[in-house]
Amino acid sequence: MWDKIDEINKEIDDFTVETAEQLEQFRIKFLGSKNVIKDLFKLMKEVPADQKKEFGQRLNALKQNAQKRFDGHNKTATSSTDKKTEKPDVTRPGFPLEAGTRHPISVVRNEIVTIFNRIGYTVAEGPEIENDYHNFTALNFPEEHPARDMQDTFFVHDNGQAPEKLALRTHTSSVQVRVMETQKPPIRIIAPGRVFRNEAISARAHCIFHQIEGLYIDEGVSFADMKQTLMYFAKEFFGKTKIRLRPSYFPFTEPSAEVDVYWGLETEADYRMTKGTGWLEIMGCGMVDPNVLENCGIDSEKYSGFAFGMGIERIAAQRFGIGDLRHFFENNIEFLSQFKGA
Repeated sequence: MWDKIDEINKEIDDFTVETAEQLEQFRIKFLGSKNVIKDLFKLMKEVPADQKKEFGQRLNALKQNAQKRFDGHNKTATSSTDKKTEKPDVTRPGFPLEAGTRHPISVVRNEIVTIFNRIGYTVAEGPEIENDYHNFTALNFPEEHPARDMQDTFFVHDNGQAPEKLALRTHTSSVQVRVMETQKPPIRIIAPGRVFRNEAISARAHCIFHQIEGLYIDEGVSFADMKQTLMYFAKEFFGKTKIRLRPSYFPFTEPSAEVDVYWGLETEADYRMTKGTGWLEIMGCGMVDPNVLENCGIDSEKYSGFAFGMGIERIAAQRFGIGDLRHFFENNIEFLSQFKGA
């Protein structure tokens, strides 16, 4: 029995504690509810009466040694843990953070918005799910117009419960209608946004794209005002001062025109981009049709105005030399990382 006390005492002194798991093993073995020292107390009844006092003292000393060793190891473990969780030194140089990047569509959109902000245009927004009236009827689209066909439009099916036919908007011109319905002239707004058309996805087309349209309504607004505005935009955005307007047709403007900017033929890339003509088409425009003004509650005898619209993808593709429009929608990190600082 006496040898057993010496043996356990030596085991306590020699026990190595380097981890929290080893410290827990020490506690269970020497201080737990079923520790080895308790087993020695059970042998007290077998000790001769004249030796019980000394045996008890030795057991108490053994128990105290175990507790002392445990407390010492526990303090060391706590100190080590504290070092791991101490607050970082904020004065030390930090790890370099990789710069983020804007999407090329956002870069071009923001630049166009800024250019028109300088001449008094404010941004207007509207819903992407639009009703038939705001998307077509108010804009002078006749009932038989091809754009109303399923080949061009994504209609929203609601099992006939909605009071009106809904569709994903095919242009941001619907925003112009909503503004004219709620605001009195003078009106000078641009409407950037995402639009949807039922087209096959390819390198040159997509079923989702972004437009930015402008509208100016006031007394005495003329075609010449529109031309000067578009010349200002061409100079600010493209750095070009020569534009031309070719006759075209849009249901909501009359007369209507396509706008080309003279790009020149200085490089081989210029030849490819302009198909050898030197002219680059950038947008459509026209004077707002009087029927559209009347549909929106604006007196067409008193007020006139012009509207214009352009696709942001085409301009961004030209700006950054992107040959496949699908890149804009794939969220490819390798592609997007090219526009840091743009």
